[in-house]
Amino acid sequence: MRLAFDRLTEGADGEPLLLVTGLGVNRFWVPDGLCAMLAARGFAVARYDQRDGGESAHLPPTSTRSPVSALLTRRRAEAYSAEDMADDAVAVMSALGWPSAHLLGVSLGGAVAQRVALRHPERVRSLTSMAAVPGDIAGPRTLRYVRAGTLAKFARLRFPDTREGAVEAGVAVSRLLASPNRPFDERAARAAAERNADSGVHDQRAQSRQIGARWHGPPISALTRPALVLHGEDDPLIRPAAARAIASRVPGARLVLLPGVGHELPAPAWETVTAEVRALADAGGAAR
Repeated sequence: MRLAFDRLTEGADGEPLLLVTGLGVNRFWVPDGLCAMLAARGFAVARYDQRDGGESAHLPPTSTRSPVSALLTRRRAEAYSAEDMADDAVAVMSALGWPSAHLLGVSLGGAVAQRVALRHPERVRSLTSMAAVPGDIAGPRTLRYVRAGTLAKFARLRFPDTREGAVEAGVAVSRLLASPNRPFDERAARAAAERNADSGVHDQRAQSRQIGARWHGPPISALTRPALVLHGEDDPLIRPAAARAIASRVPGARLVLLPGVGHELPAPAWETVTAEVRALADAGGAAR
């Protein structure tokens, strides 16, 4: 399995922090500005492309063509398991020379980070799960936390497999995921999509393989690492109830709801996010 990753040169002597990306998207969807702020907080920051995303290896096509159908099916995943995806994160840590690291996972990356902490607790210093569903649920049970209207809009998105199509898809996805209570800045979204024309945002077959990866391990109530749960109050895709469920089931987890934030990482939230991740790391270190 070929996995692409990068590491900030700034703050390279800080505490290791691995960023885990969301469904289909590449690592550059985690903004450089947020990474720099995390580095300024004392972290050595790295981010990677999950399998079937970005510059990492893409698996052969399977019969499931849509992430919605992959989510609804009760069949066993055809391509790989959620355990495989959790092991990928540990493989990246090993390639970086990190015996352990703090984890910050967003959206699907939040569920993956939860699973890493369950499967490899000795490799995880602390866990921050943002905009995610509980990592131990799958299939139709996930729907209790997903806004069906937004999911249907995603299912209807169609763009050509070109750079221009990737840019238009990036703008459309950014609009869908933004807080509905904040004016959408299309100019900024288009500029970001031009800088990072990521075809993964409309590669439904790759997304279906990622979301169809089933977890066979223990429940999140078995987590033993210091944990923080972040979630946008205005998330148009994943209901805040998902964050409350995670926080209520993970022993000692702290829940922070972010006002004015959708299913995204907007600049106004960076200060809060980085401060909370730093506080979790400090509290976990003190406990150890």
